[in-house]
Amino acid sequence: MVYVIALSEKELDRIDMDLRLKRSFTKTVAAESLPSGSEPQITLLVRRSSVAGQAPLVWLGVVRQPRGEKVAAVDSRVNVELLRECPVSVSLQAIEAKLPLDVRNVIVAASDREFTILDAVASEVLLSALAQHHEKLRQLLDFLGEAAEPERLDPLSRAEDASWQEQLEAARLAMATVGIPPARLAAWRRPTDRHAPALAGLIAEPYEPSLLDYDMHHFFDGDDVFQSMGPPYVGGSLGSAFRCDIQVFEHLGRRIEIANVNASPVETRLGTDLIFYHETTQSFVLVQYKRLPHEAGNRWIRVDKKLLSQLDRLERVAALSRPAGLPHEWRLGPDPCFVKLSYWPLTETIDPGPSPGMYLPVPYVRLLLEDDVTRGPNGGRLLGYPQIDRYLTNTEFTTLIKNGLVGTVGTTIEELAAIGAQRAEEDKMSVVLAVERATGPLRETVKERHKRNHAQGYDKTLANRLRRQRRYAPMPGQQTFPEA
Repeated sequence: MVYVIALSEKELDRIDMDLRLKRSFTKTVAAESLPSGSEPQITLLVRRSSVAGQAPLVWLGVVRQPRGEKVAAVDSRVNVELLRECPVSVSLQAIEAKLPLDVRNVIVAASDREFTILDAVASEVLLSALAQHHEKLRQLLDFLGEAAEPERLDPLSRAEDASWQEQLEAARLAMATVGIPPARLAAWRRPTDRHAPALAGLIAEPYEPSLLDYDMHHFFDGDDVFQSMGPPYVGGSLGSAFRCDIQVFEHLGRRIEIANVNASPVETRLGTDLIFYHETTQSFVLVQYKRLPHEAGNRWIRVDKKLLSQLDRLERVAALSRPAGLPHEWRLGPDPCFVKLSYWPLTETIDPGPSPGMYLPVPYVRLLLEDDVTRGPNGGRLLGYPQIDRYLTNTEFTTLIKNGLVGTVGTTIEELAAIGAQRAEEDKMSVVLAVERATGPLRETVKERHKRNHAQGYDKTLANRLRRQRRYAPMPGQQTFPEA
């Protein structure tokens, strides 16, 4: 079944920037109107018109949980995800002639109501007519249909699922740090090769939907910051060369390039690293993931020789940083390497935000392991929520990175590539290398970065400016279509 949400022009203008920034939309509806099934539903957002049938289609998305979330005795909150702007100008009236009379009447009525659920017959006829209306609409509907069903991960019984879960979390954290909505990562399928990087499972976008947010595949070409990692680190067999998948995302003047590197079979990997690099300040932060049990009362791990060896290796990475010589190079401390104790619910799907957990600087972990607070009942050491009172949360950690208050000083891109290679191949880690870059002819200065992070409403102001430009200047190579 298809959900149709009709909004006034005033309301669409009011929420336009939220739709573009978040790529999702929430609507509260009567719970009794929702279907009893659990299948995801294609959702159309149309602009309500005073003329029957003349309801322009403006956004398309998916409701992955048709029953929504109960918010009152009789209401449910329905969340529309994977929102994509309609690639062509089309109104419901434009396809009216292609519909049977009974379906036509249902569609016309839906364009005049806030929320309508079309039955199976009307849904099939409408989607078919939209797909036939224009090739780009067909491509978008195919994409939404493929991405609609969230992939269920089974980390307890499948080693590759646990590894992919960590790699996707690292990519989400990197995007959240830059301020890029990680909703693009929600269109994901388990790769056919169980040893492949998680980014190999992203479902390809059908076209470039807007100037505000787009991504592309490219492998070590042009101005790629990972070009220095090129052959022999690309291709080849597992264990002797890297399998590296790269995604590039741009949003509101920011750019992040993410390389997802696997250099060993999944069974021999010891975990996942995120190495986040800010190009302008030549500074990186390394986060090594350690999995906590999912049970709420049992979220701790035993400290073993492997973990102690990993701490030694992280300290050697931290030693690459040099002392601050300029004001903008000052950091809160010389601790660029962190351990994240992270956990995921058993029902985990590809969610939009970083997983819950605690960030611990490596020197802090050393102090904890020397204190009685981490001593276990048999003399061993334990790390987790029962033992640790102070730690950084996702919000606190990303804020420190955004403001350049943690990280190395004076680390080159070549050193970054070497660290990623060493961590992936020698240390048997899955590695997510993320590089933040400013787009445009001028690189973002430290002062501009600070202003962006602290100016209230900065993103919306910039998005409005880009939106106005977009009205009069279509994307390069993009064809404009008259109202059909």
